[in-house]
Amino acid sequence: MEDLSKLKPAEGAVRNNKRIGRGQGSGRGGTSGKGHKGQKADTGYNRRRGFEGGQTPLARRLPKFGFTNPTRVEYKGINLDAIQAMADKTGLKVVDIEALRKNGLVSRNDLVKVLGRGTLKATIEVKAHAFSATAKAAIEAQGGKTEIVEKR
Repeated sequence: MEDLSKLKPAEGAVRNNKRIGRGQGSGRGGTSGKGHKGQKADTGYNRRRGFEGGQTPLARRLPKFGFTNPTRVEYKGINLDAIQAMADKTGLKVVDIEALRKNGLVSRNDLVKVLGRGTLKATIEVKAHAFSATAKAAIEAQGGKTEIVEKR
C-alpha cells in the first residue's frame, strides 16, 4: 500500500506564478509586461465586458425581440414507449418519479409530464406531475392508473 504522505502532483501540473515588477534581471521588471504608457498600462485598468473599442457593441447592434413568460412551467416529457421499455427491463408495475430517476430518464429537479407517443402493452400505474390527454387515455385503456403527484 502507498504511503499517503509521499503523494505529489503529476509532473508538470504545478507551475510557479509570474512574479512581475521584481527588477530588470527577472525579464518582467520595469513596465511589468504592460508596455509603455497608455490606458491599459495604468493600475486598476478594467475594460468593461463586451467593449469593442468604441464601435457599437454586438448587443446594441442586434434588435430586441420576443417575450419570456415569467410563470412558465418547464416539464421533462416522457413518452409511453419509454415507460414500456423501462417496465420490460425492470418488471415494474408502478412507475413513479423515483423509478424514472433511478433508470436515468429524468434528473433530480425535473417536473415530469407523460406524453402519448408509443403504445403500452402492460397494466401499469403511473405517477407523474402531469399527463397529456392521449397518454392518460392509453394508460387507462390498458387497465392502468394515473396519479398526479404534487409539484414540490
